[in-house]
Amino acid sequence: MPTRTNRRLRTALGAVATLATAGALMAALPASAAHDRGHGSGHGHGQDSGRYQDVQLLSFNDFHGNLEPPAGSSGQVTEKQADGTTKQVDAGGVEYLATSLRTARKGHPYSVTAAAGDLIGASPLLSGLFHDEPTVEAMNKLDLDVTSVGNHEFDEGATELARMQNGGCNPTDGCYEAGKKFKGADYPYLAANVTDEKTGKPILKPYYVWKHKGVKVGFIGVTLEGTPNIVSASGVKGLKFHDEIETVNKYAKILDKQGVKSIVALIHEGGAPASSAYNYDCDSPGAGDGVSGPIVDIAKGITPKVDALVTGHTHNAYVCTIPDPAGNPRMVTSASSYGKLYTDTTLTYDRRTKDVVRTAVKTGKSVKSANHVVSRTQDKAADMTALIGRWNKLAAPVANQAVGYISADIQGRGAGTPEEPLGDLIADAQLAHAKSLDPKASLALMNPGGVRSDLVHKASGAEGDGVVTYGEAFTVQPFSNTVNLVDLTGAQVVQALQQQVSGSNEASPKILQPSAGLTYTLDMTKSGAARVVTDSIRLNGAAIDPAATYRVAMNSFLAGGGDGFAALGAGTNPLVGADDLKAFNDYLTANSSAANPIAPPKADRITIVK
Repeated sequence: MPTRTNRRLRTALGAVATLATAGALMAALPASAAHDRGHGSGHGHGQDSGRYQDVQLLSFNDFHGNLEPPAGSSGQVTEKQADGTTKQVDAGGVEYLATSLRTARKGHPYSVTAAAGDLIGASPLLSGLFHDEPTVEAMNKLDLDVTSVGNHEFDEGATELARMQNGGCNPTDGCYEAGKKFKGADYPYLAANVTDEKTGKPILKPYYVWKHKGVKVGFIGVTLEGTPNIVSASGVKGLKFHDEIETVNKYAKILDKQGVKSIVALIHEGGAPASSAYNYDCDSPGAGDGVSGPIVDIAKGITPKVDALVTGHTHNAYVCTIPDPAGNPRMVTSASSYGKLYTDTTLTYDRRTKDVVRTAVKTGKSVKSANHVVSRTQDKAADMTALIGRWNKLAAPVANQAVGYISADIQGRGAGTPEEPLGDLIADAQLAHAKSLDPKASLALMNPGGVRSDLVHKASGAEGDGVVTYGEAFTVQPFSNTVNLVDLTGAQVVQALQQQVSGSNEASPKILQPSAGLTYTLDMTKSGAARVVTDSIRLNGAAIDPAATYRVAMNSFLAGGGDGFAALGAGTNPLVGADDLKAFNDYLTANSSAANPIAPPKADRITIVK
């Protein structure tokens, strides 16, 4: 689908649109979905070790097109020190991820690399401007063997996802480099629990079998069943999303019947760790006690035929042993996000049973796993540096434009608080844009998941400290949503605020970022909708009138009822404005200068009682 940035790119760079030649969704992979992608020749010269063979599984998740090192807190991981304190470590960037993976593979003739979805989508401008072709190209160079889809793989719909797999030029923007045609992913995207509504068949291969010198490991890939609730309706049109446990169990039986006994599930759903430190003990005091959330019940429900779970979606880091339904230990891992960590797991393969040995009773070995930092102190991978430079040259006319000025870091995703300074700033920008369309606009609400990064004061290039570039703003707001205006009653506004902490959002609240003038109290000692103290809700100092009509601004995702906000989806008298990035950039330009930069909002519109 066309996006604002690609329209701008065509103007700036003169890209010529051509029709994509991507084939059918299933065309890229053979019916067996089995390939010999062993990396033995390049990853070490170890010998086969008789009956038992160690297989190295390297994995990561939620890369989101972060080819360049993420800025600010988005590019850091928390590391626990020997004395119990923690420190922040700079991490990430595909130049370093490539070096880390290539180094890790040395001495491991049986090595397979897998991912758990959201490799693309919600990407910074360097990748997002080009429909994530640069990221797929980078993953090919990384020798990625297989990945599941995640919810963000559906941001531009199933047809565009098929192009990511099969190749071909974008149907709207064409090819980006003269004489070069996008070839698609060398690795299979797995979508076992995503089916076509009409045919009932998976839209992509449900599983993949990695084979090397007689060793076979099957991979089943699923995204979270709730993907339609967090992706725009156009992105999932014509698709059905099925239960993760039922789907994995179904295909585990199929693989088992084919003689594939060693199975790994790639699941784009995750959990919340007890500690933010990537290297904390997730099995303390007992197995799996250090993680909570949806992945725990999923792990406990997936058949013992599956030997390990690589997970994602929550952008957290954990390596946990959660017992399977038979009570046997099973590794469940997640490697944060943005390529800041990778997980190294050892699977001991029994050539006689063709299965993974998960306990040390007979062999003295068991499944071992750990997360490792993608450190920026190591050498960069030269091929990735060249890739970044090539695409940066194409993006530069758009990316380097200055759109505003800030006096200090304005934290969004890195704030770690329910109300984010950057979320408030975006809501203010959307309200300003809405007022330019309709002076009656009175408030704006921004979904927290739509704030993808921080605005960092330190210069990322030659623009100077405090300068916000188009590329930096794009990283914050990459979704191509529009700013929409709707009429809501006061009662519906209250209901929307209650839906932040009730219903589908009760277990993991999604706190809407409010524009200036909207204030209220959240009492987190209570449960469900009662957490919103209704008597505290004020708009410009006045109590919300349940019977009155309010003109409310929000992005098109929320206006469609996304993230479980059915009340916002019930708005009437709609008016569609400009895209959200333009509204944000226009606000920065109109309200800041080098002499008078924007200061971070205080984020004091919501009072939290704990």
